[in-house]
Amino acid sequence: MPGVPSAPAGTAGGGGPASTGSGTGTATLSRELGDFLVELSIAFHKHAIYPAGHPLLTSAVDAVVTKLWGLLANRSTLSLGVARKQLIIEGVATDPSHPLLQELASKLHRHHLGAVRFSSGITRDELAEALATMAVDAGRMERPLGLDAAEVSAGWAHVKIFPLTYEKLELLDDEGDDAAAPPAEGQMRVGRAAQLWVGLARAALAAETAPEDQQPEQALEPVVVAKAIDEHQREQAYDQVIVGYLLQIAEELKGARGAETSALQRRISKMVGALDPKTLERLLDMSGDNRQRRQFVLDASQGMTVQAVVELVKAAADAEQQTISHSLMRMFSKMAKHASDADQTKRTLADNSLREQVVRLIREWTLEDPNPEAYRLVLEEISRRAPVEISRSPFSLECEPERVVQMGLEVGVLGTRVERAIATMVARGQIGALLDLIDGSPDAGVAEQAWREIDGHDVLRTVLGAERVDVALAGRLARRMRLAAIQPLLDAIEAAEEGKARERLIDLLIALGDDTGPYIAARLPTATASLQRDLLAALGRLERLPAELDPETYLMHPESSVRREAVRLFLKTPATRAQTMVTALGDPDDRTVFLALSAAQEGCPPEGYEVIRQRIDDGELDASLRALGIRLVGGGRHDAATCAWLLGMTVRRTKWLRRKVLAAPTPEVLAALSALAVYWKDDPDARYVVELAFKSKDATVRGAVTQPRVTGAMRAVGG
Repeated sequence: MPGVPSAPAGTAGGGGPASTGSGTGTATLSRELGDFLVELSIAFHKHAIYPAGHPLLTSAVDAVVTKLWGLLANRSTLSLGVARKQLIIEGVATDPSHPLLQELASKLHRHHLGAVRFSSGITRDELAEALATMAVDAGRMERPLGLDAAEVSAGWAHVKIFPLTYEKLELLDDEGDDAAAPPAEGQMRVGRAAQLWVGLARAALAAETAPEDQQPEQALEPVVVAKAIDEHQREQAYDQVIVGYLLQIAEELKGARGAETSALQRRISKMVGALDPKTLERLLDMSGDNRQRRQFVLDASQGMTVQAVVELVKAAADAEQQTISHSLMRMFSKMAKHASDADQTKRTLADNSLREQVVRLIREWTLEDPNPEAYRLVLEEISRRAPVEISRSPFSLECEPERVVQMGLEVGVLGTRVERAIATMVARGQIGALLDLIDGSPDAGVAEQAWREIDGHDVLRTVLGAERVDVALAGRLARRMRLAAIQPLLDAIEAAEEGKARERLIDLLIALGDDTGPYIAARLPTATASLQRDLLAALGRLERLPAELDPETYLMHPESSVRREAVRLFLKTPATRAQTMVTALGDPDDRTVFLALSAAQEGCPPEGYEVIRQRIDDGELDASLRALGIRLVGGGRHDAATCAWLLGMTVRRTKWLRRKVLAAPTPEVLAALSALAVYWKDDPDARYVVELAFKSKDATVRGAVTQPRVTGAMRAVGG
C-alpha cells in the first residue's frame, strides 16, 4: 500500500522499498520475509505452468521450504493475511504494485481465502502438497478453496487456510458502470474507498454467521463491523488482515477529498468509536513496530474525525505503554466536542488545533509518565465532592506523602513520619515517584536508607503481579535489586503466558548479566517444555554459560522445540560444539537438522560427516536437506571414498551400450556436480562427469559446474 514498503530491494519483480511517509517513517518488511514471499509467489507461478513431477517444481518447493524453515526457527507460526491485491505479514502490508506479490495475493483472494498459517514442524512433503492445492487457479475448480477451508485444512497438520467469505457482501470492481453516478444517502461511490470498506467488512465478518434476514447494507454498518471485530476469536491470521485494511484506509484518507472519501471517513471513524478499547489496543499492538504504529496514528489524525483520533491516541498510548497526561486527555476531549460545534469558525479552529497537537504529541512521545500523581488525586477527589472525613488510619497524613518524603531526603533525616509516607506511596502504587525522589536525593546514605525501606515492602513482586506489568518500572527496581530481583523475575516469567509479556520479562532478567545464569539453570529441570525453550534461549544471550548446565538433558529432550534451542545454545560453546553438532545432525526433527547443517558450514567434526552421509544414503531426509548435506560432505571430505560417493549420485549407465550419462538434475545431483567440479578436478572419472555437465542442454546443470558460481557455493559451505 502507498507509504508502507513491502518487497525488499532487489527481489524478483522489482519494486524495492516504497518511500517512507512524512514524519516518523514507516516499518519495512524484513528481507527474510520479503524473500519468502517472492519464493512463494514463484512457486505458485511454476505450479500453474508445469505438470506435476517436473524438476523445476522440486527446486521451487525446496526454495520455499528452506526460507520457511529459517523463519519458523524463531517463531511457532507464520501467518499470511490476504487482501485483494496485497498480503499482510508481521503487521506490514506489501506494495500492491509489486507484480509478483500482487499476483500471489490475487490468486489466494480468488480462492476466497483471508489468511494462510504455517506452523512449526511442517515437512517438505506437506508444504509441497499445500502449494500444489492452492496454486490451482480458482476458475478451474468447482468451488474456491475458501468455501471448503475446514475440510481442506484437515488434510494438513501444519498448514491451515482461513476463509474470507460473507455471501451477502461482494467486492466492488475498480471501475463500475455507475461510478460517475451520485451515491444514494448512506451509500458510497464505487471506487477505491468503497473497496477498502467492503474489504474490511468482509475480513471482520468472515468468521461470523450472518442472520438470514440481514441485508448487505446492514452488514456494512460500522457498528456491525466493530461488533464482529470485538467478538472475534483473536486468530492472528485474521487480525493481520484487519490491520492491513486499517493501514490502507488511514493512508487513503490522508489529505484526500470528495464525497467517497467523506463516506469512508464517517464509516471508519464510527467503527473506531464503537470498538472496545482493548480490541483497538490489540490491533494497534499488531500493526508493526513503534514507527509504523505512530505513522498510522499520524495518518489517521489527518483523515479521521477528531473523536476517532482521540480514541486512537488512547489505544496507541496503551499499546506502547506510554502514559498521557490526564489533563491533556481532558483537553483533547473538550476540543473534540468543540469540533462538533454549530459555529463554523469555532469548529474549524478546534478541529485544526486538536490534529496539530496530536501530531506534535506523537512525534515527541518520549516521557514514560508525565502525570503529576498527587495533583491528579486531588482533582479526582474534588470531582467526587464527597464529604470530608477525618481518617484515623495509621497512614493518614496532614501533608501529601511525597512532600514528606522529599523533605526527609532533603534534610537527611528519615523518621516515623517519612516511613509512614513511604508506606502510603507504596500502597497507592506511587513506586515510580518514590524512585524519582530517591534518585534526586542530595545524600546518598539517606537515599540508600530510604531504598531499604521501600524494598522491605516487596515492591518488585507487587509490580510484577499487576494485571498489566509496568515493564519500565520493573526494570528500574530490578537494576537496583540486582541478584535479589532474579527469583521474583523468574517467578513472573513462569507465571506469564507465552508471548510478548514473557519476552519483556526475560529481557529484564538478561539485563542483570551473567550472574543470572546459575539461577536460570536451577529453574530449568522443573519448568514446562515451553518455559524450558524460552529459558534456554535466554541463556544463549549471556556471555558465559553456567557450569552446572548438562547439554545431554536438553539435546535429547522429547520436545523438538526444546532440542532446537539447546542446539543453538550449545553450538556457541567450543567445549560442547562438536558433540552438539553430531547429535543435532542425527535428530529426527528436520528443523534441528537444518540448524546443525547451517552451523556445520563453519566447521564440522569427522563424525558429523559420517552421520549426515549415512542419513542421506538411508533416505531419511527430504530433498532440500539432502542437497545441503551433500554440499557439506562434498566441501569437507576430500578423499577417494567421498568422490566415489558423489559420482554414484551424478551418473547412471544406459541399458544397451552401458554408457555413462548424467542422472536427472535433482537438487542432490546438482549439489554433487558442484562438489566434483571444485574438489576433484584431477580425478579422471570426476573430470569426465563435469565435462558431460558442461555439454548438457540443461542450463541448471551447466550452471552447477560453472566455476564462479561453484566457487561461491563452496565458499558458502566452508569449502
